[in-house]
Amino acid sequence: MHEEEILGKAYDARLMRRLLKYLRPYKWYVALGILLSILTSAFEAVRPYFTKIAVDVDIANTDHEGLLRTVLMFFVILIVRGVVQYANAYLTQWIGQRTIYDLRMEIFRHLQNLSLKFYDRHPIGRLITRVTNDVEVLNDMFSSGIVMVFSDIFTIIGIFYFMFSMSWELSLVSLSVLPLLFYGTFLFRKKAREAYREVRLQIARINSFMQEHITGMLVDQIFNREKKSFQTFSSINAAHRDANIKSIFYYALFYPGVDFIGALSIGLIIWYAGGNILEDHITLGTVMAFVQFNEMFWRPIRDLSEKYNILQTAMASSERIFQLLDDQTLLRIPSSPRKLEKVKGEIEFRNVWFAYNMPSDGQGPPEWVLKDISFHVKPGETVAFVGHTGAGKTSIMSLLSRFYEIQKGEILVDGVNIQHVHPAELRRHIAVVLQDVFLFSGDIKGNINLGNEEISLERVQAAARVVGAHTFIEQLPGGYDAEVKERGATLSVGQKQLLSFARALAFNPHILVLDEATSSVDTESELLIQAAIKKLLKGRTSLVVAHRLSTIQNADKIIVMHKGEIREMGTHQELLANDGIYRKLYRLQYKDQEVSA
Repeated sequence: MHEEEILGKAYDARLMRRLLKYLRPYKWYVALGILLSILTSAFEAVRPYFTKIAVDVDIANTDHEGLLRTVLMFFVILIVRGVVQYANAYLTQWIGQRTIYDLRMEIFRHLQNLSLKFYDRHPIGRLITRVTNDVEVLNDMFSSGIVMVFSDIFTIIGIFYFMFSMSWELSLVSLSVLPLLFYGTFLFRKKAREAYREVRLQIARINSFMQEHITGMLVDQIFNREKKSFQTFSSINAAHRDANIKSIFYYALFYPGVDFIGALSIGLIIWYAGGNILEDHITLGTVMAFVQFNEMFWRPIRDLSEKYNILQTAMASSERIFQLLDDQTLLRIPSSPRKLEKVKGEIEFRNVWFAYNMPSDGQGPPEWVLKDISFHVKPGETVAFVGHTGAGKTSIMSLLSRFYEIQKGEILVDGVNIQHVHPAELRRHIAVVLQDVFLFSGDIKGNINLGNEEISLERVQAAARVVGAHTFIEQLPGGYDAEVKERGATLSVGQKQLLSFARALAFNPHILVLDEATSSVDTESELLIQAAIKKLLKGRTSLVVAHRLSTIQNADKIIVMHKGEIREMGTHQELLANDGIYRKLYRLQYKDQEVSA
């Protein structure tokens, strides 16, 4: 069953205890909110009592001054109740907003600490739903549920007190319809639960379809699939519409049903009180007060039914949120992390074995991506990695930055095992340029220095000049302050690649990783980058992954990967002299270049 479809229990004590921890910093505000709810309920419940006094005492005794005092007191109570109700509503919303702010920050902090292995198996859209929709559902519970439910409960208790203190006979008559209400509420809860589950499922389907087809709109348009996609979305949207109409139908039955039961209760009060008024057992003011109490009684009943739905959805949302927060796909942080001081850039892999997914039950062999990898990179060397797709080249780059944990072996930087170094400390000395460039919304400067105030505009411009990006940046409206759209939509692939290169250089790393960094740029831009690399990488350690063998011929060492293993290692000339994988790759690429020419 899809996790969006599961509603969970209406109340789960374990989840509620965890949720209440987020209210702990605001416990005194919660206590004040409960107190204000009790006061609001008291003012609400006492109002019909003034009707009884006005009718049975003041009007019956023709006491005009007494009637005026009663009306003035009633008016004062209304004003005070309005002030208290405003303060209570503001306070409860303030508590709710503060609480979900803390919860969202905790979720985002946890997401930042999770390793890439977690993101490999969790869709991004679903994680965004956790931070937005699910947390917003909890806001309804914190602001309208936990505190405000006290107002409804105490209102009902206050009504019971005044009703039974005035006439226990009329109270029993008035409440004789409660079994009918309980039965109707039971049916409503059951049907509304099923309808709401269907609504959530259809919403999840709409979100999934929209995310996939907006992202793939180019493919839809190229292959003229707009009509087919529109028809599919129409059916999904219609299912969502029907599910909502079904849920509205149950609400449309329940609320008028509650009003009907309330009207039935009033009818019973008038029927029973009619004869007793004539016999002077019950006063007219008591009957009028009971009619008002009766009308007031059913409103919190309806509210509590709504609170039930809020609580039910909050339990389901909290279960999904806590499942995310409990996920421990984290990189191991050493208890006493070592510092990397005066980094030279020496890198060594010692018998490294790595698999993305290890069998959890211990049955079956792991699917090793890297097998017994060992190599040594001296400070300032440029080492290139080549091989077919899936050979393990990018995995080596990811392991060096500790995006994943290895299963066997050691990876050392300047002789220090990187598992003994905090990931943030390690990554401070490494810059990575990927083939798939990600740019943030903002401006050009911000996408190069990433908000690091230590990297000045002059330093940003210097890095851009080195990689050949300064020319096109200056031609943009605003230059380095030019706006960058989401994911750099207004920039070409080559321009985005140059910006990512400038970003890496601006941070002045001791180790530079280029993972297919020049594959998306044109020949002219590639020549600029290669010229820049020659100047910049002098004295810096560089690891380069490339399919274009022409770009790595001057590397100090070339490592040839095949099916997760190192098959060949040497310089360009040494590898060409061997009749091995590298020579075959070189001949194949040279032949392709001849054909394309």
